[in-house]
Amino acid sequence: MLDFISRGVFVTAVESRPAGVTGAIGPDSLQGGSGRSGRRPLPARLKAFVELTKPRIIELLLITTVPVMFLAQGGVPDLWLVLATVVGGYLSAGGANALNMYIDRDIDALMHRTEQRPLVTGMVSPREGLVFGISLSVVSTVWFALLVNPLSAALSLTAILYYVFVYTLWLKRRTAQNIVWGGVAGCLQVFIGWSAVRDELAWAPFVLFLVLFFWTPPHYWPLSMKVKDDYERVGVPMLPVVAGNQVVARQIVLYSWVMVLTSLTLWWPLGETSWFYPVVAAAIGGFWLKEAHALHSRARAGITGAKLKEMRLFHWSITYATLLFVAIAVDPFLH
Repeated sequence: MLDFISRGVFVTAVESRPAGVTGAIGPDSLQGGSGRSGRRPLPARLKAFVELTKPRIIELLLITTVPVMFLAQGGVPDLWLVLATVVGGYLSAGGANALNMYIDRDIDALMHRTEQRPLVTGMVSPREGLVFGISLSVVSTVWFALLVNPLSAALSLTAILYYVFVYTLWLKRRTAQNIVWGGVAGCLQVFIGWSAVRDELAWAPFVLFLVLFFWTPPHYWPLSMKVKDDYERVGVPMLPVVAGNQVVARQIVLYSWVMVLTSLTLWWPLGETSWFYPVVAAAIGGFWLKEAHALHSRARAGITGAKLKEMRLFHWSITYATLLFVAIAVDPFLH
């Protein structure tokens, strides 16, 4: 059964591979092993399996999940429920990320940013990566169903399937809008946090879903601008590859304005927060817009290289998301 699944994913990945890209994917690689595999000590192997889950990305996902539980509860939610949701969320996102690395190992081997990933170095074999990703995905779905609720389990499974099949296998190598629509998988975390507490959905998590949806492109495009040579080398049509810096920066400004304005609707007209949240959202949103417009000005002036300073907005975007959702967690105590 596993061999059938792996062959199916292999065929789909090969069909979606950009012309001229060669790499690790091949029928023989599905049996395990890699051209770089050698000594594989246990501590390094364990570290490699953790790396397959992309823990730094998961940290951000959990930052957007737990505060929503505070908002849904109107205070401190049941801590055992929080723990169950956090563990389930890690397993779910980790499974999706491992499957993403399994599918993308051909282009990961050719990109400087990803050439040290476990499936490229051979510290984990392709078969092990596939089994690991599927196992985490199954366990996380069962975990949510038994320890949280069926709605959260369904949302978690939807996020996994969307990230693997819609983003990784379909959108990523076909369209410059890949990250726009691919970001839906990460946005679903706010629904999971809300449904874990309420066992239903509502307008408040939908607004936060939209905030993250509009946050994702201006968060990721600055990084894509920095490493666009990598994406161009492997034929992945990230927007900075197919459009100039000025076009990308203009899109970043547009998405940023929509994101900031959407974030304020949680306060008005929904009335889900006190004065605290909109003050924080407006302050950090204003700083975001300042950085976005500054990047656009530098791009319009034809500035390139290190002086473009595109990573300033990327790093700030992580801080912005963290502060916004901390405000969401604190606000119920002031409402």
